[in-house]
Amino acid sequence: MIVVTGATGNIGRTLVPLLAERGEDVVAVSRRPQPEGLPAGVRHAQADVGNSASMRPVLDGADSFFLLLGGELNGHGESPDALIGGALDAGVKRFVLLSSQINSTRPEALSHTRLRDFEAAVRASGADFTILRPGGFASNALAWAESVRAQRTIFAPFGDVALPVIDPADIAAVAAAALHEEGHAGRTYELTGPEAISPRQQAAVISQSLGEDVAFVELSREQAQAHMAQFMPEEVIDGTLDILGVPLPAEQAISPDTESVLGRTARPFGEWVARNLPAFQ
Repeated sequence: MIVVTGATGNIGRTLVPLLAERGEDVVAVSRRPQPEGLPAGVRHAQADVGNSASMRPVLDGADSFFLLLGGELNGHGESPDALIGGALDAGVKRFVLLSSQINSTRPEALSHTRLRDFEAAVRASGADFTILRPGGFASNALAWAESVRAQRTIFAPFGDVALPVIDPADIAAVAAAALHEEGHAGRTYELTGPEAISPRQQAAVISQSLGEDVAFVELSREQAQAHMAQFMPEEVIDGTLDILGVPLPAEQAISPDTESVLGRTARPFGEWVARNLPAFQ
């Protein structure tokens, strides 16, 4: 049995069907009531990955555990040992942890201390583990959806700084491989898209897909900081802007790991836009 947390999010809603298609016994976990559209045979459990007591009955009898910390859980919460220890007691023998590329490129970043703690906990667990460290998500472009719909305009800083953003569906595909196949234990995969693409270039892809002009307005760092402060913890903002504006060479590099695991090239940004075009219309 495989327990998947974050089952209704960008990654989980693709990962769950991929595992079901492979014949796996899947329990899809979310904090909300059962979502619509779960594949036949997939069970749903309403629980909070940030509350190890609520997760223990869900994990009972599980062999594998896909662990995704969402939102505020990246910043604070129980000791990782509470959840990892409970999973081991329940019988879990394999962990796949969604972490972040930042833990490789900026290992002292305060914003990712908790994820580093979880990495350390799964490494020390004695179970098989695979750690996924994606870079920026293609789906971050959804932050522009409202202004594209209303004004056919994208507002973003650092218009010409390119990063190899990854399609969350590819992260899900790598996670499915790590959960379903042998040969991934003890591995840490850095996951990127197939090409570095700037915000201005992303705007052009969205424009082309819509068949309408979409303007690009470059924000100053200060303007971007004020905007991000409306929905992002203060301690995360500067680090995020540093990556977007002055990325390290390793953060602009295209990792071979996605292709190595999947046996195909990663999906380009344009493919993600095509699948999600209604959000911008």
